[in-house]
Amino acid sequence: MSKQNTDTDVAFISALAELLNKNDLTELSVKREYGEDDSLEVRVVKQSNVVTVAAAAPAQVAHHAPVASAAAPAAAVVNEDPAQHPGAVTSPMVGTVYLAAEPGSAPFATIGAQVTEGQTVLIIEAMKTMNHIPAPRAGTVKRILVEDGHPVEYGAPLMIIE
Repeated sequence: MSKQNTDTDVAFISALAELLNKNDLTELSVKREYGEDDSLEVRVVKQSNVVTVAAAAPAQVAHHAPVASAAAPAAAVVNEDPAQHPGAVTSPMVGTVYLAAEPGSAPFATIGAQVTEGQTVLIIEAMKTMNHIPAPRAGTVKRILVEDGHPVEYGAPLMIIE
């Protein structure tokens, strides 16, 4: 793929994200054909009301249905914006998120795990490059807001570390 195609693709993906926000959509999927063996598939998803539920499984990740606890009314949970949480780790780029180095291996971080500042907590693949995302601070992983292998957009909350 040429640099011109790459620049065009980045502009195209940015335009899709803008369309998503402007039209109050939650998901947009597009396939662009460049030729017989060259195409670009893009899926842009807005995850504004994602709530994580901790369960017995240590690698439990985000559930997309709002869940209320007995201690908090449902409206408080639904309106919570994880990106505004002081412990939020947000995506520095558009790409595909991976919670482990390779399929079948242990995840970089799980709910309840202690992490140190600079420790890799996940990977975001962008334009066939694996970008290690470090923990911005030491603490405990309280919530994982993304699912392995799913797309993320710039600024999207990935996890909460307190």
